Amino acid sequence: MTDVLELCATVRQTAYAIHVFHGHGHMEKVYENALAHRLRKAGLDVKQQHSIDVLDEDGHALGFFNADLLVQDILVVELKAAKAIADEHVAQLMGYLKSTRLQHELLINFGSYKFQIKKYIRNEGSMESTDLLLH
Repeated sequence: MTDVLELCATVRQTAYAIHVFHGHGHMEKVYENALAHRLRKAGLDVKQQHSIDVLDEDGHALGFFNADLLVQDILVVELKAAKAIADEHVAQLMGYLKSTRLQHELLINFGSYKFQIKKYIRNEGSMESTDLLLH
């Protein structure tokens, strides 16, 4: 599965199923393990707490951050178990995308009674955000 939109749809549907089954109130690690487990069962390559280099503008490695999940080596998935997605969560993700040179990231919040998921795309010098709604 190389199409990132299909991949995002699979992650979204899987995460929503976890939210329905487990509800809200667990620690973030429980949701991380559940999502990794179910995505692997679906045949996807999933790395947990995967180190990704943070690069300066000239490409020099400055350090790293640990992505909650890296799916198929193209999609970063960051998980929260918070009351709501906060501005600082979004700022953190945008910084990750810019400084790692990755293009696609999902932010999933399992902590709210209402399932929350947002997709972020980094294009040449700009950032796009989309709420991924379930049909």
